[in-house]
Order: sequence, then structure tokens, then C-alpha cells
Amino acid sequence: MRDPARLTAWQPSIGAWPDFGGVRFRVWAPEHDRVDVVFWRYGAETSRRLERQTDGSHSAWVPGIEAGTPYKYRLPDGQLLPDPASRFQPDGVHGPSQVVDPSAFAWTDESWDGLALADAVIYELHVGTFTPAGTFRGVTERLEYLKDLGITAIELMTIAEFAGRRNWGYDGVDLFAPSHRYGRPDDLRQLVDAAHRAGLAVILDVVYNHLGPDGAYLSAFSPSYFTNARQTPWGPAINLHGARAEHVRAFFIENALHWIYEYHVDGLRLDATHALFDEGRRPFLAQLAAAVHGSTPRRPLLIAEDDRNLASLAVPAHGGGVGLDALWADDFHHQVRRAVAGDREGYFRSYSGSAADLAETLRGGWFYRGQVAAHTGRPRGTDPMPLRLEQFVVCIQNHDQVGNRAMGDRLTAAIPAAAYRAVSALLLCAPETPLLFMGQEWGASTPFLFFTDHEPALGRAVTEGRRAEFADFAAFRDPAVRDTIPDPQDERTFCDTVLRWPELSGEDARALLRLYRALLAFRRTTPAMQARGRDTVIVDALDEATIALWRVPRDATPVVVIARLRGAGEVTAPRPDACRGHRKWATVLTTDDAPFARDPSAVPAVRVDYDAITVSFSGPSAVVLRGNGASA
Repeated sequence: MRDPARLTAWQPSIGAWPDFGGVRFRVWAPEHDRVDVVFWRYGAETSRRLERQTDGSHSAWVPGIEAGTPYKYRLPDGQLLPDPASRFQPDGVHGPSQVVDPSAFAWTDESWDGLALADAVIYELHVGTFTPAGTFRGVTERLEYLKDLGITAIELMTIAEFAGRRNWGYDGVDLFAPSHRYGRPDDLRQLVDAAHRAGLAVILDVVYNHLGPDGAYLSAFSPSYFTNARQTPWGPAINLHGARAEHVRAFFIENALHWIYEYHVDGLRLDATHALFDEGRRPFLAQLAAAVHGSTPRRPLLIAEDDRNLASLAVPAHGGGVGLDALWADDFHHQVRRAVAGDREGYFRSYSGSAADLAETLRGGWFYRGQVAAHTGRPRGTDPMPLRLEQFVVCIQNHDQVGNRAMGDRLTAAIPAAAYRAVSALLLCAPETPLLFMGQEWGASTPFLFFTDHEPALGRAVTEGRRAEFADFAAFRDPAVRDTIPDPQDERTFCDTVLRWPELSGEDARALLRLYRALLAFRRTTPAMQARGRDTVIVDALDEATIALWRVPRDATPVVVIARLRGAGEVTAPRPDACRGHRKWATVLTTDDAPFARDPSAVPAVRVDYDAITVSFSGPSAVVLRGNGASA
């Protein structure tokens, strides 16, 4: 059991927090000689000059101020701006900040011990589109559904306050403030508390590589937050190693710790860490990992999205690495998509989709380990072998891989249902950590489109930029066709993206949901599926379209998944030496069984011989078998 005192002892160093009958205000603004806090009470405006500290921060304790009080900071040029570390922006990014007392929430999760990475089955969702309510409370109402599905962690796409009424979230500018569009801070706390009661962890997506284009006031307090020495796709890079970088690092590390202490989140997914340009002697990510992992006994998880395939990011600090816990590994998705949907433009040029390459990806955790990638012409990746297989987070869909498609179309829209069931089985039976994207478990028909709600001039630029991204794709080279790409600014684009839960009443949706529940239950309850050591996993390509994934722990009954991704054919999987004592094998399920599909004639025929398993497929499908140790 964790020590609750380790969570309640949190003391912020920036922002505004209740303290001994008043509120402590502190903001870093080293270029300014004076900063005033201005607050509004009982219809009157009052201000107080903050005291300048030697480190460039300005602070004061103001008696009589309470939680709920609105305030802004006034700079010497007269600008009245929200707090860069505001805990809540009830009127949006340009409005006043509001004092929040996180200690007022009555937590009930004292017995929650957190989540081990090896037990993680992650469900990624966007708060605004997961339910019709589009709120934290809406997510809370669906927790039991997720628990019954077999999920162990929900991952909230970034929730930081953004401009407008709707946004993917990656235009966040108030990084400490949950978006008021989703509810109040205590609504998020209630979601986390309820998730813990249900046995679910909560992982939060955070963005430290850039801020959104509207309402970002960090540079008004100090231009040192950014550097023009390096550029990202979103503008100047965050200053992680230049002058005053130690204060910039401290700001983002405090942001991470505040989510852990003030909201009890169990982990953070770090967006696009390859866009964090850092030439400091101690990497920022290593500094962040040390601070986060040392914050509570339950050791929150840190998962990075990073397209470089750098094993060092997830090697422990004592082994010379950065010390993150896991990495999004997109190679699995790309191989699967190339194999079953035939995608070959953009980064898919670098993938063959062959069973041999997919097997290599599953064996290693990722495919690229130093080879030249066709779509860049440059070497990519490092040896994945220093990492455990559960340190690779893999998927067949996520918000990027769906939402960055022009039409936001899901994999189910591109391939036959039988092939979708087969790759779902491969995902859920792999030793890597699986990630599901909201709705994939029932084959949701809704796309996940890119949507924004910026002011008109910025909005037009976003729309034009979005469509220009696809100019080099064959299907959109005609400008008239590009104009059919949904406008991110159009409210209909957002509405079309909201999940339609009534779809679950359809038989096809219920059947697919049954398959996902069955596979996740099998993953959770079968000892062979709990083994993660590289020596307990064997992956073979049986032909150009079929994979055999063997789970062969020494002290448990082995399991094999034989997945055919396209076409019909008969394949034979030779039994590995680790399975020689298991000559009789029972079929646990096939993805075409009656509970999961409507065509009984599509069920593969399985024949077990002395030293091999032969399967006849009439089309894409997957078979899960378990050994029983008996003699032939």
C-alpha cells in the first residue's frame, strides 16, 4: 500500500496555492523588475506588488484570499495576463486564472498501489469525443465498461487548456490547467479517484515540445522559455540547454509532478520527445524521469512517443540510459497497415508488410535498428535488445495513425472484418504492451478527424495547412480533391468524430466486442501470456501472409497464435523445441468462431501432428491454441 503522506506533502513552487489563511503567488519573470498580482473580489479589483527574488521569480503571500478567487498578473508594460502555472481557466485562455485548493478534494484511493507496466493494457481516448457529453464526468460514467472490456489503464489525450470550444488538445497553452471545456479540476480528480476504485490506472498525455498558437503567454513573462537556435514544426524550440534553461526545465518538471501529486495520475505519455532539442550535459528527460520516479512509492510510469527508435531512452539510469519506462513503437502498426491495407505512401514506403518483417518487428519490439529508411534516406533506430518487450507500446490504431489520415478513417474502413479480427488477435496476444484507440473494440464507424476552433484568421491558416499536408499523396494531388478534406474549423468535423455508442446495439459490434473481451481475458488469466522474457517468445513467418507467435515459458503451458493476414492457404507451424513435451494442443478460439463472426464456413481447420500444427485458412483469420503436455 502506498503512503498517502507522500502525496499530500506536495508543495508547489510556482502558481497560486492556499497557504495559512491566504494564498501564495509565485511566477518566474526574470526580465521584469516588477510584477503585480491583480485579483477580483466582491466586484472590486485589488492589486499587490510581488517581491522580486534573486532567481528572477516574483512572489508574495496575500492574506484573506481564498480558493475560487480570479486573478491575473500585471507586467510593467501594463499587460494583464493569466498565470503561466494557472490551475484553472474558467473563462478560457485569455481570461483570469482561478485559485484552486487541491487539498479540498476527498480522495478515496488510499489502497491503490498503481500499475505495473507488465500488466498494462492501455485504452487511449479523447475526453471531448469519447462520449456525447465530452467531459471528465462522461468518461467516469464509462469506467465500468472499460473495466469489463479488460483494460487496465486509460490514457487521456492531452487536456491542457486550449483556445476555442474544441481541439485535439495539442494546442494547449495553460499546461497546469485542465480544460474548462471538460469540467472543473475536481471533475478530473473524481475521474481518477473513480478509476482507481475500479482498478484502472490513469495515464495523461502531456506536451512539452511546444505550446499552441493562441493564448500562449510564457514568452511575455520570459523569452528564455524558447530558443531560436532550433526550430520545431510548431515554431521555436523549448530552451532546454541555453541561458536560464535550468528554470525552464524546472517549469516542465513541476508540471509533471503537479499532475502526479494534485491529481494522483499514474503516468505520463510524453508527446514527440524527438522534438525536445537538448544538448545539456544531463538530458532533460533523465532529469524528469528521476523527479517523477522519486515522487511516490507507486512509481508513476513515463512513456515517450519518439520516432527515433532509441533504446537508450528506456534503459535505466543505472545502466547509462535516460530512465523512461516505455516507448511508443510505431513499426508494428506500420508493418500491419502495409500488410493488410496496402498503404505505401509517406513513411509506409519504409515497410514491406511481409510476414518476415512483421515477425522481426514482434521479436525485437521495433523493426528499424539502424537500417536506412526509404522515406528519409537516412539510418534510423538502434538495437532494441537492451529493453524488455513490455517496454514497447504497440497498436493497430491510435489518435495519430487515424487522425493524421486525410479523412480520419479507421483501419476497419480499409480492410475486411476478418483481417481486422486477425490483426486484433495478434496485437492482444503479443508480449509487447497493447494500446487500443477508443472504439476500436467494436469497430466504431466514426472517423477521428483533426478538429480546431481558432479565431478566423488563424483558423483559415490551419485549414489551408491541413490540406496542404496531403498535396504529395496521389489521391489528393488534384486541388479540388484536396478541398474535400474535412475542414478542421467546421463544427461538423468535430461532431462527426464523437463516438456513437448506440452502435454497440448492432450484432457486428457486439460480436467484435466479444472477441476483444475474450482475448483480453485470455491475456489476463493465462500464465503463458504473463511471461515477458525474450526467451519465452518465438515468432516465425510461415509464409508471406502468416505469422506464428509462440509463448513458451518454462514453467507454464505454452500458447501459440497463428494469424493469417490475407488470402487463403494452408500453413504448417513446426513445433519449437520448447514445446516438444506438448503433443496435444487444444484450440482456445479462432477469430471466426460463432460468437465473433457470422460465417461458420470461415473457421480454420486445425490438424495437430507429432511435431507440427497445420492450419487451413479460407481467408484472413487467427487461431489460438494451448498445449496440454500429453503424449501423442
